Amino acid sequence: MRNVYLVTAFLVVLTVSIFGFRGRISTKPPIEVFPDWAFPGMKQQPKYKHQGESKFFADGRVDRPIPANTVSRDELRNDDALFAGKAADGSWIRGFPAALTVDSAMIAHGRERFNIYCQPCHGALGDGNGITKQYGMGATPTYHDDRLRQMAEGELFNTITHGKGNMLSYADKLLPEERWAVILYVRALQRAQTGTAADVADASAKTSLGLQ
Repeated sequence: MRNVYLVTAFLVVLTVSIFGFRGRISTKPPIEVFPDWAFPGMKQQPKYKHQGESKFFADGRVDRPIPANTVSRDELRNDDALFAGKAADGSWIRGFPAALTVDSAMIAHGRERFNIYCQPCHGALGDGNGITKQYGMGATPTYHDDRLRQMAEGELFNTITHGKGNMLSYADKLLPEERWAVILYVRALQRAQTGTAADVADASAKTSLGLQ
């Protein structure tokens, strides 16, 4: 018999929960499953909320103004060459920022980033024959025309940062240092298309390449 009572009580609670008070408006506070008198501190915790009021501060605001001359530790960007690709006079820089070490490790990192973010459109050789061309995107430029060969590295950095034409910004995907690494790899791709045997100065390299 007790089981009958329990099942009946369960069905009543279930029915009321589903149909009983739906859409009703009440000015009374909601029923607390864990009342504060039985479980102090679980619901009503002393804390400040954004845009709230506070009697502790003279201006009555919870949100405090930023102290004068505060600089974010992670967002200080006082190197225009590194973060904007510009010289002191506002022109695009040529070459790479002095803050970077241009070496084979930087090229390797640039190649890795290039293969992820650039190759699908620009192709593995930078000739504009990426896989997206097979799906109707036929306006991707090649890196191997004189216009892009002669373009300042700072302007290339700006294009990666802000996008241009159909190309969207990659600032949310590539850190500034990674954008410069990609540019370095692009320069390597361009050089590879115009290099000659005379450019190989190392004797052992010539032998391994079969050059006289």
